[in-house]
Amino acid sequence: MEARMKNPATIIPTAMKPIMELMKAAQSQGLPQELMEMIHLRVSQINGCSFCVDAGLKNLRKLGASDERVGLVAAWREAPYYTDAERAALELAEASTRLADRADAVPDEIWDNAADHFDERQLASILLMTAVTNLFNRLNAPIRQVAGSW
Repeated sequence: MEARMKNPATIIPTAMKPIMELMKAAQSQGLPQELMEMIHLRVSQINGCSFCVDAGLKNLRKLGASDERVGLVAAWREAPYYTDAERAALELAEASTRLADRADAVPDEIWDNAADHFDERQLASILLMTAVTNLFNRLNAPIRQVAGSW
């Protein structure tokens, strides 16, 4: 496999620094790194970004996540390996990724469930992580960035 071109953020070097700063900001609000990586993985699965799915799997393994928690993120609703807070975060990340799938992109039920588990800064962190992951996916998937190649 070969990518169609270099990653756009490397072609336009002034783009990479602010993207990485957004990622750091998203991860700076005290949420567990494992949760942030699960959000990254789930969003990347939805968007079909093999490069980011590969990175998410590897990062979760480095953090010591169990094979069950890593392997079943795509089926988190039916798997017993996630806390209620993790489920709320994953549901919010999914809704925030699939904006066009329903008239009300993030229904009150999904928002309220997440707000029951996270404060405003943590919600902002989840939303930023989701948004930055979507950005990565939208750069990598069109160019067919090869998994494990960066």
